[in-house]
Amino acid sequence: MSRLSSATTSLGLQGDASRKIIHCDCDCFYASVEMRDDPSIVGRPVAVGGSSDRRGVIATCNYEARRYGVHSAMPTATAHRLCPDLLVIPTNMEKYREVAGQIHRIFADFTDLVEPLSLDEAYLDVSGVEHCRGSASLMAEEIRRRVRSELGITISAGVAPNKFLAKVASDWNKPDGLTVIAPDQVAEFVRQLPVKRIPGVGKVTAENLSRLGIENCEQLQAWKVEDLVQHFGKFGRRLYDCARGQDGRPVKVARQRKSVSVERTFADDIADPKKAAVALTELVTRLQQRVGDSRSAPVKGIFVKLKSCDFQLTTVDHRLEQATWAQDQFLPLLEQAWERLQRPVRLIGAGVRFADRTPVTKQLSLFAS
Repeated sequence: MSRLSSATTSLGLQGDASRKIIHCDCDCFYASVEMRDDPSIVGRPVAVGGSSDRRGVIATCNYEARRYGVHSAMPTATAHRLCPDLLVIPTNMEKYREVAGQIHRIFADFTDLVEPLSLDEAYLDVSGVEHCRGSASLMAEEIRRRVRSELGITISAGVAPNKFLAKVASDWNKPDGLTVIAPDQVAEFVRQLPVKRIPGVGKVTAENLSRLGIENCEQLQAWKVEDLVQHFGKFGRRLYDCARGQDGRPVKVARQRKSVSVERTFADDIADPKKAAVALTELVTRLQQRVGDSRSAPVKGIFVKLKSCDFQLTTVDHRLEQATWAQDQFLPLLEQAWERLQRPVRLIGAGVRFADRTPVTKQLSLFAS
């Protein structure tokens, strides 16, 4: 366990520092479940995802595969070129959901304040919880021990006074690690934190920050919030707060789903817009089925996504005046997207976006077949 402070049993200070947040994140979750169920593949480069002959993509992979440069969302064919010995296992969402449910039941033994981010990742607010003598660090250790002993997989955790720092901490000592950031160490920790470790800072944002001479949060602290907003829009405010270790967001028990979508990657590129329209109609039928119970929730818009044969991506959105939608509303969006790309497509997607403050309770699959 990595500790960034001598304080090892409590994060209890007054004000915001009195919050005790744990962020839990399973290590290469799908691959870990598959290795647990077939110990003979442990030590081999393993990925879970679609077949290369059907133009599939990697959902996740173990650390042996990552050493070759394999990563999630990579085309399976590319992954095989990087790692010829890569074992790719088809996704089994039913099995992963079952294991995720067992993990979340363990979380519930410690607190009712659990905010799921995905099947294998969640925030827990344990402020005021009396388990483990009130120590968030000991609770995180106990959660990790139980997941390992009861379910046979590993989970990394971070403990901190807020969600931002807890998430950074959980990724600090992966895999199978625990990092604690105590309140009296926040200022020192964030000063040295590379900006690329801030959640939401991707490759493009990191490059833009670097061009401004910003590599770590200490350099970021020198910037005024209005200047950051000018360069990065709304995210500039987020950068300003993160550079100071600030994050007042609560752990939300009922997480709102902002959108639901389906997509399909085709074995052969589609060059005929009429064939694309037929494929889109089939996808929208699946979308209606997938939304299911969520159809009663207000929908604020619909969208169509296309990815071309050379991996150019475009999305066309349409805002709805009324919270109803139908199949024929998607076809004009397809025409606009097709006109933008003007080339054969390898992927078509369709989705709906929900209005704010709309609770969506149905658990939906993360992947379309």
